[in-house]
Amino acid sequence: MIRTRFAPSPNGSLHLGHAYAAIVAHDLARARGGKFLLRIEDIDGARSQPELVAEYIADLKWLGLRWDGTAVYQSARLARYTEAAERLKAMGLLYPCQCTRTDVLAAATEAGPDGPLYPGTCRNHNVDPQGASWRLDVAKAVSLIGPLHWVDELTGAQTATPEMFGDVVLLRKDAPASYHLAATVDDAADGITLVTRGSDLFLSSHIHRLLQALLGLPVPTWHHHGLLVEAGGAKLAKRRGSPSLADRRRAGESGAALTDALRAHHFPAGISLSAGLESKP
Repeated sequence: MIRTRFAPSPNGSLHLGHAYAAIVAHDLARARGGKFLLRIEDIDGARSQPELVAEYIADLKWLGLRWDGTAVYQSARLARYTEAAERLKAMGLLYPCQCTRTDVLAAATEAGPDGPLYPGTCRNHNVDPQGASWRLDVAKAVSLIGPLHWVDELTGAQTATPEMFGDVVLLRKDAPASYHLAATVDDAADGITLVTRGSDLFLSSHIHRLLQALLGLPVPTWHHHGLLVEAGGAKLAKRRGSPSLADRRRAGESGAALTDALRAHHFPAGISLSAGLESKP
């Protein structure tokens, strides 16, 4: 049975882009007789605002979306992330890093999907693990696992190339786990069979596929949909103050009508759906 999820982080109010993402996940599950789950990714350090969770739930109900079971919280799963990290440490694949973002920016000579590519400054060095982040030795991991593949419903079969990320951080200094580790572990724990998310996260699937192989986790199919973008092509973002669903709801707008419009790709003036990823012939 298909299982999808919507997994917002409570660090700002939801906007139309989140509504579209939730609708895609919800509708794919319902159309195929599956389950749609809600996960709250609330481990982002001081940025997480627990009071927003009630707002999110009210927003989703206002849109007419219902999830199966109760919402799950990353903050209740810290032991799972620790266990996964310890397994990777036992395999000799994680190493401590004391580099700051400023250090990485100053030393990097290439860019990766997450920003400046870490040049391996702390790899194979005696680094104090106290207060350090922990990075995955991606080249070593790839050599251990060998070729990997994954499938996106819109673009078809993919060959995993996690090397493009360099040595990603899996355990952060300021949070129990990085997005890459937590999302991968959570999707397995939730039995997610179809990972739906925006096309801006397409490349993340390469590193997630590697983590699945290393940890012996099941491999889902992915579905990377287009993004809602503002005039000029910038995606909607909480940090830029894109109009929130909560404001629309409190103003008396019809959530059902908004959901129908988003399903039909009828967007407010100045907002459109990015080209995203073309369907495979």
